[in-house]
Amino acid sequence: MRHSYRCPLRWSDMDALGHVNNAVYLRYLEEARIDFLTRAAREADPGAFAGDTVVARHEIDYLRQLVHQADPVTVELWVEKLAAASVTFGYEIKDPESAEGPFVRARTIVVPYNVREGYPRRLSAAERSFLEGYFDDSHSG
Repeated sequence: MRHSYRCPLRWSDMDALGHVNNAVYLRYLEEARIDFLTRAAREADPGAFAGDTVVARHEIDYLRQLVHQADPVTVELWVEKLAAASVTFGYEIKDPESAEGPFVRARTIVVPYNVREGYPRRLSAAERSFLEGYFDDSHSG
């Protein structure tokens, strides 16, 4: 299963070359990830990810140009890898109305974090169980 987030494009997302700036894609990924961790995960378990998370790594493959359009793009998110104290999310940013492939394929390693104590923590059993429902390693590697 994948989490799907509809992300609007802003006119200011474009750079001088007329396409979405490479750094803006990180914001799109973040919006999808925050929607997943705060809305979807907490609907399943109100205490899930209450201690916050930090990003340890991003990888982005830019596959084709994205220019401003009125309709939102879709950011699909899934879990590629689960470890005791980290999760690797995979993403694709797509135009749901197009048969062409994704604009971007990306991954982010996220570490659950105890903000109050100031150190990483392990995934809870409930968090792990929720994340396992989104596992798909078909694009990992």
